[in-house]
Amino acid sequence: MPDGRNNFRSARSSAESILSRPATAKPATPIQVASRSPAAVRFRRHSERSSPNITPDRETGIGAWTDDQFYRSLHEGIADNGSHLYPAFPYPWYTKVTRDDALAIRAYLNSLDPVKAERRPNDLIWPLNHREMMAGWNEIFFTKGEFSPDPKKSAEWNRGAYLVEGLGHCGACHTPTNFLGAAKASERLQGGTLQDWYAPDLAGELRSGLGSWSADDIVQFLKLGRNNRTAAYGPMAEVITNSTSKLNDGDLKAIATYLKDMPAPATEKKPGKPDPKLVQAGKAIYIDNCSACHRSNGEGTPGTFPSLKGDTTVQDRDPTTIIRLILDGVHAVATDARPTPLSMPSFSWKLSDEQIAAVASYIRSAWGNAASPVSESDVQPMRQVLHGTAK
Repeated sequence: MPDGRNNFRSARSSAESILSRPATAKPATPIQVASRSPAAVRFRRHSERSSPNITPDRETGIGAWTDDQFYRSLHEGIADNGSHLYPAFPYPWYTKVTRDDALAIRAYLNSLDPVKAERRPNDLIWPLNHREMMAGWNEIFFTKGEFSPDPKKSAEWNRGAYLVEGLGHCGACHTPTNFLGAAKASERLQGGTLQDWYAPDLAGELRSGLGSWSADDIVQFLKLGRNNRTAAYGPMAEVITNSTSKLNDGDLKAIATYLKDMPAPATEKKPGKPDPKLVQAGKAIYIDNCSACHRSNGEGTPGTFPSLKGDTTVQDRDPTTIIRLILDGVHAVATDARPTPLSMPSFSWKLSDEQIAAVASYIRSAWGNAASPVSESDVQPMRQVLHGTAK
């Protein structure tokens, strides 16, 4: 059972699990917002830029809040003055956190130095600038309530469920949202787009989910930021550096147990096949630019250069991440156990949108991989976002 009474260590661990999760830091882009209304996009843009002060400063922070007010903010999304919080603060997940753990988090926050920092003005467009609108949103999309263990499952499974669905709020990134910013319950943990990255499917799908990962693969990834399959980068690198790498082995194994029990989606759309000419062009680009690290067979070097063969990121339904990695390169996560970060160079200066689409399509269909081809029109918006240019 979840228990927040392990004093300060539990407080710090719980707080870091919540506070380290990244909010979206850049304005939404055409790749992200095809299915979102302008109002929803503006909503997310504000939530990205303006986070309130949660140090124990009594005037501008939460130092004057009572324990009941702090718990209510996590459990119901209600601020100290009774106003509704926006779900950019993921109370739809924190509602599952026990009161003991909530107060452990508060104990940790109270140990920090108070900082005086006034809250930025609300600049949401009408009608989203009226917080009372959130009462209707909550009525439709929010169900409050602490985590309730499943008596049919093991204690380890239930601990993992509590961490994933509550404290870790994994679904805040890994679940797609509707045009009002609410998680699609029918597609829970099946992948979502944020911050111009694609947070992958955590369900049991073999190709783009965790179906082919072992529990040890998951534990190693969350603890070290890498395994023989992949390395963490982007927003997930922040999560691992500041949160999951600090969890104890028992909690990591519990998370893995819970995730490995998640079934694959009932239906998985069969990916389209790329044009053979596109694949051939992509293969030539790959041999010239990628094979030195990832090898001609796509298997990479274990622990150093990730394998592209069978890789879930490569085969994601949404190619956002693979396009971004080729365009912009990446520095993978560094952790205490693996302090040397892995790096991949940017190819935006060298490859055109057409060439990036070709090489992405090749690696998504080579070595037994199966994912839909990438088009030049998929690459153009991402290049524009990252570099403000077309090529």
